[in-house]
Amino acid sequence: MSEPPRGSGVAHWPEPKPEPELRVPPGGFQPAWRHSMLFHRMQTLGRDWVAHCGVSQRFCWNSQISSCRRWIGHCTWAPYPFLAPETEGSLSKEKGMIKRHWEYFCHHKKKKILEDKEIDQNNIENEFDFTVMSYNILSQNLLDDNSHLYKHCRWPVLIWGYRFPNILQEIKELDADVLCLQEVQEDHYRTQIKSSLESLGYHCEYKMRTGRKPDGCAICFKMSKFDLVSSNPVEFFRHDIPLLDRDNVGLVLLLQPKFHCKATAAVCVANTHLLYNPRRGDIKLTQLAMLLAEIASVAHQKDGSFCPIIICGDFNSVPGSPLYSFIKEGKLNYEGLAIGKVSGQEQFPRGQRILSIPIWPQRLGISQNCVYETRQQQREEHSGGEMKEAQLENSQEIVIAAEKLSSKLQHHFKLSSVYSHYLPESGLPEVTTCHSRSAVTVDYIFYSAAKDDIAAPPGTEESFDGSLKLLGRLSLLTAQDLWTVNGLPNENNSSDHLPLLAKFRLIEQ
Repeated sequence: MSEPPRGSGVAHWPEPKPEPELRVPPGGFQPAWRHSMLFHRMQTLGRDWVAHCGVSQRFCWNSQISSCRRWIGHCTWAPYPFLAPETEGSLSKEKGMIKRHWEYFCHHKKKKILEDKEIDQNNIENEFDFTVMSYNILSQNLLDDNSHLYKHCRWPVLIWGYRFPNILQEIKELDADVLCLQEVQEDHYRTQIKSSLESLGYHCEYKMRTGRKPDGCAICFKMSKFDLVSSNPVEFFRHDIPLLDRDNVGLVLLLQPKFHCKATAAVCVANTHLLYNPRRGDIKLTQLAMLLAEIASVAHQKDGSFCPIIICGDFNSVPGSPLYSFIKEGKLNYEGLAIGKVSGQEQFPRGQRILSIPIWPQRLGISQNCVYETRQQQREEHSGGEMKEAQLENSQEIVIAAEKLSSKLQHHFKLSSVYSHYLPESGLPEVTTCHSRSAVTVDYIFYSAAKDDIAAPPGTEESFDGSLKLLGRLSLLTAQDLWTVNGLPNENNSSDHLPLLAKFRLIEQ
């Protein structure tokens, strides 16, 4: 759940008032419904106005909003609905269940419906296939504290006793080899979640937030496929650094595949839930840098390279934002960047203060390359001779270059996103979360792509040196699709986020 604080610049829906029955004229609603005199009335009614209509219907993007195809600057609050004819979509008509399909790459040519279990499980000598899920399961404590985000829901579907069996059933059906879960409430993890997942063959690692909110991140993996090499929690709160006064956390695991094949390099899996506040891009970037520094430490190999890396989580940032671009491109020049524009969450950012240079103080011990300073020194010492010679010959130029690089962040991973964030047929944005005020993508699975991975961005194949090939992914939906089943959560989907699921192949480097 990504809860907007009061005064965040995100539109707040008023609680709907009882309305008289709306009668549908012959032939359905006419364009007059979108007359400007009715615009305010739709805003007042919000999502609940659909309850007064007894006809088959779908929620659609208002035409004034649907033209905003780009994520940056698009409206993050839920648009006003209007009625449109029922069309063939991605939803099952039985009990309003969402039906998602597998999209395959490489040698997997055809799509398969979720219920189709005929997935090739054969492991070739030099290959190891496994699936990874990222899922924000919506902490009950956060749900109760932010009930204004779920005015569209009937109360019974918001009770944990109703929600948990649905979430557990969803995990069983998707049957991922690695689970990265966010908003895992500590008491529920201790009394229900951990034991339930262990009964399914998972080993669980958990890191609770360091403040008063009792949730955290968990990574669970099937013991039949992996051995745990190391578990490394990351706390983003630092009592001696005023910038880092938030209690978000991360978790980084190093996993060793159990199957004996040539491509048995360990896999680094990271999970996090970054700060929500759209106006604190400085904190978001620093939290991300801390996570990347820990990943660099855990995934570092003796030859100076990194083992395959998968990063999952709720990043509270939209596709195309500076934070998102930094993850994918490995560099960000933040000079002159307003803190409210880092995540792209708000159409009209209210955080106008410019990011300071550097963003975080030196005592944090993390360089602008997002590695621990000790690791940075070791890298420099490894190539010390050549560097010293260059420094002697071009000392003045290097000083100038250092000044210019002071506003540039970098990381050493070459990452790709499992999802493309737009439906290929329509160009409409995919969404990973949908509640009363927001329908956007904030959840991601990033991975170090192999050179021949056709799912990697075009034109960048030669820059990828990872050893993970994306074989397939579970399709996402549009906001229109989700509002057809009354948004999230609903009777069948018990979080306000969708689970992301990808199938990878570990190949020989």
